[in-house]
Amino acid sequence: MKNIAIVCGGFSGEYEISIKSAGVVARHLNREKYIPYLIEIGEDRWFWNDADGIKYFVDKNDFSLNVAGQKITFDGVFNAIHGTPGEDGKLQGYFDMLKIPYTSCNAATSAITFDKYLCNRFVNSYGIKTARSYSFLRNENFDVKKIAAELGLPLFVKPAQSGSSVGVTKVSDINHLEDAVKIAWKVDKRVLIEEAVEGKEIACGMIKRGEEVLVFPLTEILSKNDFFDYEAKYSDGLADEITPADIPEEAEQDIKTLSVFLYKQMDCKGFVRFDYILTPGELYFLEVNSIPGISEASIIPKQAQAFGLSIDELFDIAIENMFEKK
Repeated sequence: MKNIAIVCGGFSGEYEISIKSAGVVARHLNREKYIPYLIEIGEDRWFWNDADGIKYFVDKNDFSLNVAGQKITFDGVFNAIHGTPGEDGKLQGYFDMLKIPYTSCNAATSAITFDKYLCNRFVNSYGIKTARSYSFLRNENFDVKKIAAELGLPLFVKPAQSGSSVGVTKVSDINHLEDAVKIAWKVDKRVLIEEAVEGKEIACGMIKRGEEVLVFPLTEILSKNDFFDYEAKYSDGLADEITPADIPEEAEQDIKTLSVFLYKQMDCKGFVRFDYILTPGELYFLEVNSIPGISEASIIPKQAQAFGLSIDELFDIAIENMFEKK
């Protein structure tokens, strides 16, 4: 039996979503192989609650617990933190130093994929299309009229580093652009202003099993809000997620082939979701989620089920992957 720490919480607006994700992992973990410990990570303290609600604090020197005089160490970590510090590479670097394996992408990959500005430039280097954009750091001057004239309206204003659309605004009126930038700056020091590309939002999920990358059926996301924002992502009835997506076979193959290419070039690990905008004539890369939603109702588990994998099997593959000798 292996001790598995399911880390959750974090330092961002996705804290509560992460707690729920971790609960799903704990419920579906194979208890014949693993003993789960749900470790909640906050800015000031890391802890595990036992069945009686008693808190045991993590010794950060070696990521261990002391329970009734017994030291508990972990064979591996299931990373269920959306946002910082679990999706941006910080925790990965910590676990690398302690030589504790984990389910998610490595520190360098996580840092690049979580930063939309850097990630877009990596993707662009292969000639892959992304939305035209402007980017600048907090308190840098920017010309509202110039940006709107070049990119047109509506525009998306995003923090470079955030998940679940936290701090993201869709702007249709130039008079609201500066306020949207200020909202994004509250989340991250770099802001990204992108043209709004009209088309179908398509999600491609996958996981590596051994040397094979399993690519799941695609999902089309239809938000009932103005875009697939935080509310639409996590509120029942505000988005339709159609799996498999109703798109031409050629487009489906292009998306899957491109996603596998990026998965390998980015040196991804575990289950990852690539999102795109498919227009009648072009395919635009939107973002990559290195720690996507993993509730029973989330896109990746639904895609895996359509592929023929249960959520239990999906999590089992993710854990087995981290123990593979490289």
